[in-house]
Amino acid sequence: MEPASQFCYLTDNHTSVVGIRGVTSALGVVSLPVSPEEIEARAKDVVQSEGSSCQTPHLFCYPAQSNFSGRKYPLGYVRGIQARQLYPACDSKGRWFVLLDAASFASCSPLDLQEHPADFVPFSFYKMFGFPTGLGALLVRNDTAALLRKTYFGGGTAAAYLAGDNYYVPAPNMASRFEDGTISFLDIIALNHSFDSLHTLTGGMDKIQLHTFGLTRYTYMLLSSLCHGNGQPVAQIYSHSEFENPNTQGAILNFNLMDCHGQMIGYSQVDKLASLFNIHVRTGCFCNTGACQLFLGITNQVVKSNLQAGHVCGDNIDLVDGRPTGSVRVSFGYMSTFQDCQNFLNFVADCFVEKPVKVDQDKLDRLKSNTSSKGSSQCLLSMLTNGKPDHIDERVHASTDPVVNQRGGKAITKDAKSHEKAQTLTNIYIYPIKSCAAFEVTDWPVGPLGLLHDRGWMVVNGNRVCLNQKREPRLCLIHPQIYLPSNTLHLQASGMNTICVPLENHNEPHQSHRVCQNMVCGDRVETVDCGDEAASWLSEFLGQPCRLIRQSPDFSRDMKKGHEKEVSSTALSLVNEAQYLIVNRASVDLLQRHITSRQESSDDHQPLDTQKLISRFRANLVISGKEPFEEDDWSHLTIGNTHFQVAGRCGRCQMIGVDQSTGAKTKEPLLSLSAYRKGKVTFGVYLVHQSLGDSNSTLSVGSSVKSEMS
Repeated sequence: MEPASQFCYLTDNHTSVVGIRGVTSALGVVSLPVSPEEIEARAKDVVQSEGSSCQTPHLFCYPAQSNFSGRKYPLGYVRGIQARQLYPACDSKGRWFVLLDAASFASCSPLDLQEHPADFVPFSFYKMFGFPTGLGALLVRNDTAALLRKTYFGGGTAAAYLAGDNYYVPAPNMASRFEDGTISFLDIIALNHSFDSLHTLTGGMDKIQLHTFGLTRYTYMLLSSLCHGNGQPVAQIYSHSEFENPNTQGAILNFNLMDCHGQMIGYSQVDKLASLFNIHVRTGCFCNTGACQLFLGITNQVVKSNLQAGHVCGDNIDLVDGRPTGSVRVSFGYMSTFQDCQNFLNFVADCFVEKPVKVDQDKLDRLKSNTSSKGSSQCLLSMLTNGKPDHIDERVHASTDPVVNQRGGKAITKDAKSHEKAQTLTNIYIYPIKSCAAFEVTDWPVGPLGLLHDRGWMVVNGNRVCLNQKREPRLCLIHPQIYLPSNTLHLQASGMNTICVPLENHNEPHQSHRVCQNMVCGDRVETVDCGDEAASWLSEFLGQPCRLIRQSPDFSRDMKKGHEKEVSSTALSLVNEAQYLIVNRASVDLLQRHITSRQESSDDHQPLDTQKLISRFRANLVISGKEPFEEDDWSHLTIGNTHFQVAGRCGRCQMIGVDQSTGAKTKEPLLSLSAYRKGKVTFGVYLVHQSLGDSNSTLSVGSSVKSEMS
């Protein structure tokens, strides 16, 4: 491309396409983003004859199918741009080339490049076959290949070159010229078998398109019909169509779920619960900021302000001021079935719909008119509305149960309030080794990073990756205990001899106590290896190469931005979010009753008492609050003489589905917590210690607790 060239791209493009502007701008090429509406609205029907002698090259890039919404853009745009009849080509002289991004499209749709002769077509074999991971290709038209220039040459791309002189002749074959180094030939060998298997199993891409479109339309019609018991819709679906035609809509369904009050449910909460049902969804903006902004109404300024607030692509900050930062995407492939659709829809109804389930009859009638899915829709509707209920009706329960008010808390009368006991600190837990068992104490010193030695150590595997209970549930069977008088950490586990590790190593670092760096929640942390004895003990118990490391005493790590409430800069140990996590025993009691009610109405009765439930949340501090979930509104807390600031609510992760006494994985309590709180699976609050200068501060069980509301 030349300085007079233009690099134009549809705003509904993958990041990989938009990122080309980083290369072209260095050449002085003008970048022009184009909205989907402009292509045809600003088109010129007259054939462009003027400027035919101008050969200035321009490039227009657009996706055959949006990876965000599944919208299929007309393949006729290829010839329209090349003939300069569509915008922006109709406004600029020169020769126009088209890059057709077929990565999403080619996974489930046939593409005829003789009819639609794009100059460049990138696509993904991984999206087509599910294997090999990361392998794709770029198709280049032969009459366009001669125009490509390369500024770098590597192994196999040169016909000849001189090491001591600026002399280089590229390989004559276009593929050889641009394939630097050794290609992934073992994966490429598998492609022939993949194409053969795909054709044998499905009969061809035309059939795959019809199959996957049928699944997507079926799911769309039912999801868009689902309503809460009060008639409010369950989902907001992001689409330009109503899934009438496989030529305009691909096998992608993008949406956000809403509670019965019309409030958005964060996509990370949906993702966490879906994993419990063995359902894999994608969440966020899917590397397509343009489409995400368009559908979700996110302005440029909001994107910038969200970044300043701590939200970056790929994190779990799904709501900012109640507005979603991304969405949920469900995609279908040739191996997907109607049973998969039904499992997904039942998951939504089970976890996010306030009972009784209702439907938008008009949309359901349109679905029934499709004979190919009528029987299945009737079956699913019966399953959702007439089958054995898995949940109690929370809305009705809240209004009829005399001991539960509409906030989910105990109904306290004026007379009862006067006799209510003061809030107290009932339990103190420290977790010396991140993700291992708790160490309960009755009183404990407070240090500059929180409770002394809390999350001071962590276990890493042979690749230096931090292990947690999601990766290795057996970590909860390791019981660390700290003995301050002897300055030692003891490791205990069933069937293993107890070993001792010094709390601090005052010797000069040597091979068995080397300094290294590890990642914790995206932060690079300086750590010290704790030696071979601890490594051998952990490796034997966990059955894989492991090492015990602790945070370097000279290293400082600050708390990230992005919490619900502003907090001052605070130093952290190896914790995820903040210095302390506190839970309210009253909230646990209410959740336990809700779990019991759910289990009594199902065949799976696994009692979960209050103490076991508390252990699932792995809190540092447990208090006897007056009302369930009153902690949601706290801003400050005083325990004894120690002051705390509330940093925000804790979005519970999948770890609360691990039985802390056995390591077994269960769907509770995350499932009941989501059902009770309508998808908002926050439980407990993060605290920041404010009296950092008080080195003699100690927390003791039985201390009074005073809270301040925000």
